[in-house]
Amino acid sequence: MSTVGGARLGQAGTQVNLASGVPVLPKGLTARSWIVTDAESGDVLASNNAHWRLPPASTLKMLFADTLLPKFAKTEKHKVVPSDLADIGAGSSLVGIKEGETYTVHDLWLGVFLRSGNDAVHVLSAMNDGVDNTVKQMNEQAEELQALDTDVVSPDGYDQPGQVSSAYDLTLFARSGLQNPDFREYCSTVTAKFPGETKKNKKGKTVRKSFEIQNTNRLLSGDYDISQYQGIAGVKNGNTTNAGATFTGVAERNGKVLLVTVMNPSKNEHNEVYKETAKLFDWGFKAAGKVEPVGELVPPKSAAQASAQPGASGEAGEAGGADSSAKPVAGATAEGGSGGIGIALAITGGLLVLLAGAAFLVNRRWPLPDLVRRRSRP
Repeated sequence: MSTVGGARLGQAGTQVNLASGVPVLPKGLTARSWIVTDAESGDVLASNNAHWRLPPASTLKMLFADTLLPKFAKTEKHKVVPSDLADIGAGSSLVGIKEGETYTVHDLWLGVFLRSGNDAVHVLSAMNDGVDNTVKQMNEQAEELQALDTDVVSPDGYDQPGQVSSAYDLTLFARSGLQNPDFREYCSTVTAKFPGETKKNKKGKTVRKSFEIQNTNRLLSGDYDISQYQGIAGVKNGNTTNAGATFTGVAERNGKVLLVTVMNPSKNEHNEVYKETAKLFDWGFKAAGKVEPVGELVPPKSAAQASAQPGASGEAGEAGGADSSAKPVAGATAEGGSGGIGIALAITGGLLVLLAGAAFLVNRRWPLPDLVRRRSRP
């Protein structure tokens, strides 16, 4: 396996520095690969086969979003033509896009993140000069992020020969994507309204009603056998025949922000990928600040090169804006930081039991330094 991020991450099996005061890893972990990281420092707290190259399923949509989100304004509209929906894999997850209908980019991204809609991915790819061009740009972005375990063949994560990623790389995609306020908005949205098909009602009037879509991330939305995870703020799930269940999540608790990726649990139980993720989150929050890291999340190539130059800051601007039809758990709102260094990700109350009024500012420089917290004031 690759040794990007540290030699121990290239070793097979579980890597963790257990010592006095460090909690033992949870029992019952069956995933082929997993990783627990501190989103602030980039420290890898523990891992298991972090660089195994495995089919990623729809978690690859994090890289798709990280690559394409900056390219189109949320208000831009697109009328769907038949070629936009060509070559969608059989059995794909769909949000319900119809030929001849017009959608905003905002609608399409809701379809990507909430319903993991391959139809929405293909429409956005068509707007980006086609699937082949999008795949090329995703592979270039993976290389920029030093996600060297990843080979993209299909932008939606649909099973294709040679399409692989790793728990390490998926975590890099999440960490990069979360720098964008729109990414944060979409991945944390539980339910939203999605445009339906234009029809004539009983009175002969042309109408277009909307229907509700729900996020399939069960740590965010909950299910009959699993609760919404305290502090969860995204990110993306996936499931295909070859990949099994995959998931990357980000959560904040007691002043710590963690990223956890789990790939392909062997235990055949409903929502097992979320249950194992929750166990690793629980362990990570207890172990953070006590356990010695076994590796690190590397910065993107360009940021690493820039940081090597005296006086380089690596700062970048961003644009966002929420839509009132969406109901995010963690509302993303832009806030000015001195020198342009900060953007706010509010992890507030809402449909989940979150830390009321908590927020963290993400420094645009890589690797992420301390995430500065602000408590809301009356």
